[in-house]
Amino acid sequence: MEKIEYKVVGDGYESTKEYLYWSPRYCKFILISPGFYSDGATGAIDIDSVGFWIHDFICRYGKWSDGTPITNWQASSVLSDVLEEEGFWFRKYTWRFATWLFGGGAARENGMI
Repeated sequence: MEKIEYKVVGDGYESTKEYLYWSPRYCKFILISPGFYSDGATGAIDIDSVGFWIHDFICRYGKWSDGTPITNWQASSVLSDVLEEEGFWFRKYTWRFATWLFGGGAARENGMI
């Protein structure tokens, strides 16, 4: 999986180039624009993963790039899928349930499942 290019800004990160993620599970896109800010893996140690970028985007906007709403479970499942693809097999499970139970932001407003 291609990594997101970023610079450190304060206590977080800012993307420096456009990044397009395709979800094989949902057949939808997430487009992260240059300048998108992420605080990293909220409540956990930051790892070298695209997952927290995509999950932060979903939590902030609650929708795919085509405007379709994303539920909290879908947001956590996308994070899990990314972590699996990157080889983080243990975090794939733990972060999926932790983000579903305690996170979600705008995706949570679209429903839990």
